[in-house]
Amino acid sequence: MLTLIAAAISDGFGFLYNRLCSMDNSAATAITEADVYEVLRECYDPEIPVNVVDLGLVYGVALSGGVINVTMTLTAPGCHMGAMITEEIQDKLLGLPGCDDATVEIVWDPPWTPHMMSEQARKKLALDD
Repeated sequence: MLTLIAAAISDGFGFLYNRLCSMDNSAATAITEADVYEVLRECYDPEIPVNVVDLGLVYGVALSGGVINVTMTLTAPGCHMGAMITEEIQDKLLGLPGCDDATVEIVWDPPWTPHMMSEQARKKLALDD
């Protein structure tokens, strides 16, 4: 840091500005909950043409540095697509800049019901209340 300050003084701060702009700023690449939900909206249950967020399958997202933990459910405990869905989610989350690890925890409480779907999903599937 002292080298940067000395260089800045001798260079009229141009060097320091350029050096700081080229540094990897981890705060600038911090993953947000909105980033995670954007990725989750690209993940689908292959049997239903609605993303997992609008289906109401995602119960929560926890962030700790570069680690993402998604808590979600499936439409039914016997869903044979669970492993494929969780793998797709993990792969896509690991593609986020700054993501070091991603886990998907499947829970069954509360159990999923169609009433957990977004209004947009209900319209797409032509479901009435």
